[in-house]
Amino acid sequence: MTDEACSPNPDDGDFATLAARAYVCLNRAAVSVSARANSGLAEVGLTFSQFAVLEVLFNRGPLCQKDIAQRILARSSGNMTLVIDHLEQRGLVERAPGETDRRQVVVRLTQAGQSLISEFRPHHVTHIAEEMSVLTAEELTTLGDLCRRLGLKEGAPDQNHRRDADGSPVAKS
Repeated sequence: MTDEACSPNPDDGDFATLAARAYVCLNRAAVSVSARANSGLAEVGLTFSQFAVLEVLFNRGPLCQKDIAQRILARSSGNMTLVIDHLEQRGLVERAPGETDRRQVVVRLTQAGQSLISEFRPHHVTHIAEEMSVLTAEELTTLGDLCRRLGLKEGAPDQNHRRDADGSPVAKS
């Protein structure tokens, strides 16, 4: 990614232009890193969404479909149904009535799903670490903090630096 647009000079444009450039760079980096980091999923016959479901169930235990979708930030519950259908057809997950509310359907890993995710996950994490190794530990921490702030739309530590889309300072509330 050597695109000049991803190396903005703070003196080269207003806040909105800088924000737009940073947004494009963020998206390009996310797509590029995700494609490389998730390339190994095909080797075990999984899509990214299927892997995400297995990983959530591995880490959190049985969950209802709605909770799974929220945890992996799925945009469509209909798509989540299809993802879980495919995992169920492969024998990696199973659906069962909820213990307290039988109308609720809980999804849980089968033994085959547990084995697949526990064997594949360490290799996947290593591959992600290799992709991220161009950054130092301090940079990774900073990147994580910045992404969290963006995702939660939290203000900057120094609220005097907050700007609206046209670059005008945002008044403190």
